[in-house]
Amino acid sequence: MSIFRTIQQAVTGGGINKPVYNVKMSDNNTQVEERNYESAMWVSTTVQGMDYEKAVTTGFWRLFKYIGGENDQGCKIEMTAPVATKIIPGAGPNCENTFIVSFYVPPEHQMNPPVPTSPDVNLQRFPEMTVFTKSFGGFAKEATWLAEARNLGEILMGKEKFHQDFYFTAGYDSPFKLFGRRNEVWFVKDP
Repeated sequence: MSIFRTIQQAVTGGGINKPVYNVKMSDNNTQVEERNYESAMWVSTTVQGMDYEKAVTTGFWRLFKYIGGENDQGCKIEMTAPVATKIIPGAGPNCENTFIVSFYVPPEHQMNPPVPTSPDVNLQRFPEMTVFTKSFGGFAKEATWLAEARNLGEILMGKEKFHQDFYFTAGYDSPFKLFGRRNEVWFVKDP
């Protein structure tokens, strides 16, 4: 079986695990949801760069090796969704951005996740957090992510307090899924 077919089956599987959250508010006019996510373990890697797609691809493959068995237990771990990327913009127009690409650790490994063997991959506990999110479809490219993040920020500006120094992108689908794709941008509420 090819690696691409494995990715497709893992990402598009019907029973794929996702982080647990409760919807606190949903606005049909703006398509914005306010969600409260439970604290959970994620596996992450940090990539410095200026190109979103290159950075996320690099991060994805590092994490895919971890779930493929590059961990202290040598075990394969199920793919989860979304692939969440925290983006911390650089200080200026020609500065590198920080991309922290993360996979949610499935429930069966939450209490004792396998430790990554790569120095570029680490486990981290995301704290309980409230996010404002907006979903959209299609194949998202860097310009699309930026436009959707800007749109969500404009909707929230003046109404809600949220961290403006970083944001998240969240992709839920295999690159081979053609229709009904789900993408999201997240801003974390400032308590």
